[in-house]
Amino acid sequence: MSYVRNNGICTCLIAFFSFFLIGCSSEEKKDLKFKHVVVIVGDDHSSNVMGAYGNKKIRTPNLDKLAASGTFFTNAYSNSPLCSASRQSLLTGKYPHATGVNLLFTPFNDKTNTTIAEHLKKENFSTALVGKQHFNSWIWGALYKDKPPSFGFDTLIDRTSYKKWFQKQEVVPVSNTVSTFTTEIDSLPQNIARMNPFSLPHSYHDHFAEGTFLAKSAIDFIEKEKDNRIFLWLAFHEPHAPFAFPVEYQGKYRAENMDLPKGFPEDDRWIPERFKGFSDIQKKGVIASYYTSVEYMDKNIGLVIDALKQKGLYEDTLIIYLGDQGYLLNEHKRFEKHTMWQESIKAPLIVAGGKDIFKGKVIDEVIEFVDIAPFIADMVEAPPMKEAQGISLKSTIEEGTPRPYSYVFAEFLEDNKVMAANKNWKYIFSTGKRDLGQGYKTGNGAYGIHHRLYNLQKDPQESTNLAYEEEMAKKVEEMQDFIIKKFKQTHPYAKELPENLTTVGELVWFCEPRDVGAEYGGDPLKVWYHQP
Repeated sequence: MSYVRNNGICTCLIAFFSFFLIGCSSEEKKDLKFKHVVVIVGDDHSSNVMGAYGNKKIRTPNLDKLAASGTFFTNAYSNSPLCSASRQSLLTGKYPHATGVNLLFTPFNDKTNTTIAEHLKKENFSTALVGKQHFNSWIWGALYKDKPPSFGFDTLIDRTSYKKWFQKQEVVPVSNTVSTFTTEIDSLPQNIARMNPFSLPHSYHDHFAEGTFLAKSAIDFIEKEKDNRIFLWLAFHEPHAPFAFPVEYQGKYRAENMDLPKGFPEDDRWIPERFKGFSDIQKKGVIASYYTSVEYMDKNIGLVIDALKQKGLYEDTLIIYLGDQGYLLNEHKRFEKHTMWQESIKAPLIVAGGKDIFKGKVIDEVIEFVDIAPFIADMVEAPPMKEAQGISLKSTIEEGTPRPYSYVFAEFLEDNKVMAANKNWKYIFSTGKRDLGQGYKTGNGAYGIHHRLYNLQKDPQESTNLAYEEEMAKKVEEMQDFIIKKFKQTHPYAKELPENLTTVGELVWFCEPRDVGAEYGGDPLKVWYHQP
């Protein structure tokens, strides 16, 4: 367990803190309980694009203040580099293979999962999910007798809610002299246009933008329920492609001023076809759009935090900010996530609130996102989540207790891929049974069973695969054993593992998704379906 100094934020462990905890009476310790919880989720937010994490170009004043007033983690790992799999894992504290959601459009099964919202409702919390859901209930749509499950949320406000609100507004039109994303998109191939390479705003003003609507809807919920215990899950769509922002934010970042990572020769094999054909200035334009979308989201986060303070709730509110996963901004010569490289699988994580127990700490120990739901239950003194597979972060933050695992675990079963990592090493296994999925094919065809091993201390940019070096065989074996053990402990069908498989055979068996969703624009194939 270690605390480090980063970007001017005080990161030393305050000397009297341990004494204070030991000396508290049981009644005083009770005061550490939080009454309310607000979780804010950025969509595809790279921890590299936040001031608190050392980025000098991005302007994220509200997130930086939150980090300075709380604890932020420099080695927080998502359990999947995919929105739906990551989000349902976050809500349950279970690994994606255990929730049953491994693919983009798999419906979330409420019968076999318990969300943190359902858990807190039993403790008399008023619950709301404002923003991106990704439960994929639309797949069963008309097949429900009544409404689809609400997964423990009393209030659900999503993009459909925004569209209904927008239609009722007397919208102030954007001047036709302003170039916008919607007016210019047809001039480019679709694969390039959706990445907003010209850094163009959407054709609306801030007041009418979706992110602003979501922030204000969250504030309305807080106002309405302020006399009750509140659990708010606020999930912005920013900075997900096409990196939306209103006209007031145009020109905040210019393509020519953005840095462009170059990547490495080893990356060439894995570049999806959809990212070929971009010019360097277009790539820089994508990065500028991403930065602008992050800054716009930061403004809306500030609105919500300010509202908590103005309504006198901040002191009693546990605030968590995280990205559902990271994002590649031409690192490894590509954009998007869907990989196990650091920029994709790591994400920002900040824990804060009005109490001083989090203040001024930066934790560089590796943690994984399945730990967050159990942590929330712990901090509000709710009973433990029996089904959760994560382990609360409370003692690590308060007392510096080391995490009880040697590696973190992540999976992307769309590409039959799994990872184990700590601060020193990362191992990635994939069956390579086909070219990359979800529309990200490379055109190079299926690549077969593949191993990767990176020395993160000597090679933090993951440029050189060591997995096939003879002297690395024991390290590879050690990390494979960890992955298999993790699967056997947490996979719902582990007891069906065939006997007498080799180590690679067991990895192949576990890396096959049991759910089959739908591709973009396609019909669902199989849902809630198990075939060992």
